[in-house]
Amino acid sequence: MKWLVTLLVLSQSFWVYALDTVYVVKEQRPLYDRDVYLFELLEKALQAAKYNAPLEYVKVHPHQQRTLMMLAQGKVDVLWSMTSPERETLGIAVKVPLFRGYIGKRAILVNQDQLDRFANITTLDGLRPLVAVQGHDWPDTKILAHNDLTVRPQAKYEAMFSMLNSHQVDYFPRAFIEVSSELASFQRFPLAIVPNVYLHYPAAFYFFVNKDKPALAKAIENGLAIMEKNGEFKSLFDRYFAASIAALKLDNATVIELENPYFEVDANEG
Repeated sequence: MKWLVTLLVLSQSFWVYALDTVYVVKEQRPLYDRDVYLFELLEKALQAAKYNAPLEYVKVHPHQQRTLMMLAQGKVDVLWSMTSPERETLGIAVKVPLFRGYIGKRAILVNQDQLDRFANITTLDGLRPLVAVQGHDWPDTKILAHNDLTVRPQAKYEAMFSMLNSHQVDYFPRAFIEVSSELASFQRFPLAIVPNVYLHYPAAFYFFVNKDKPALAKAIENGLAIMEKNGEFKSLFDRYFAASIAALKLDNATVIELENPYFEVDANEG
């Protein structure tokens, strides 16, 4: 990875930091594997970088734009988010992909009674008459709209699954690393993954850091580089996600490629 070589050189001359408490966002909602993984990844990266500051988790409402504004205002120090040009103006983006290429791979979640309807949809044109749901402030909403897909924005996370259940929308694209946990969490709804096709667009999920704490951002970056070199990064990812990704059985599925004009073409995905 491009970020790794430079960072490993920098990491050879670490000193032990002793700094103030780092305030980390923790959304007030059920936590999934992706969340617990990111908490652990952050802690391990800081340990690897010998950045010995205590972490304090700040409970916030799960509203992405509001949380990003808290970061911009210095009310929190670290959060994680899918990147976009706008979001990278609000904090220091640590440009190490956290989900190793999987955040832009999107399983198509539907109501079970719609599986036959989706069985023959294998192109972008086939999706265009249908309605997707996405978060109203998610970068994904703009990405789908850029590709001339109809998107119904929704502010409440849980409501998106309810809308799918009640046929207010036709499908809900979800990342490979999150869809299995979500299906388990919303078992009360008859939802299913379309087995023969998925979406893909270039994207990445990054740690974002308070602009007033560049040393913290550099420590996270260096720590992730160390973990990548010694294999701990991949090992941690596999522990959380390898089995659930394999269980999706989408390796041989048709891929519908989408453009993402809001992501650097030469950046690493994930």
